[in-house]
Amino acid sequence: MIVEALAPKAREDGAALPGPLLTELTALYASNEEFQQLSGDFPDPSDIRPEQVAAALADELAQPTAEVLLARSEGRLVAVAVTLGRHPDPAEPDPWLGLLMVHADERRAGHGRRLASYVEDRFRAEGRTGLRLAVLENNPKALAFWTSLGYEETARRPDLAHGRPCVVLRKSLAGQDPAAQGPAD
Repeated sequence: MIVEALAPKAREDGAALPGPLLTELTALYASNEEFQQLSGDFPDPSDIRPEQVAAALADELAQPTAEVLLARSEGRLVAVAVTLGRHPDPAEPDPWLGLLMVHADERRAGHGRRLASYVEDRFRAEGRTGLRLAVLENNPKALAFWTSLGYEETARRPDLAHGRPCVVLRKSLAGQDPAAQGPAD
């Protein structure tokens, strides 16, 4: 799996995502209809449109420390992650993983675990000591996934954007040697 950050040109105000990339991202988002129904991020989870995905990513990238990571396997976009180096709440010292989504056709192939590990390793290399994320309370599959990776519940509260009930999870990054964790599945 190869991970790359969304090209800087795509981050510039008013810059459009390249058409082929937007098509891939739209297919990835649309493949996760069950999650889209839970999240309510799109008006019709069964009909996600490129302009909606572009707008959602533009909203994410409006945060100054946000980064969109694209994960490819055999040339195909298999996952996307959105990270925040700093949470909008200044009381939160840890970076945040705002989204990690794997294409539905690629689930159970280890891409999600590898991308999560990649994000953790990057923040660990920056000297960060923890990573936080929030899972919608109505998403038990995601909660099981993150707890299986060592994330622990720290709070329950509404998300900042929409007020949806969430479980906040944190994983300590301090003192972990990525080489000692063994190969990703």
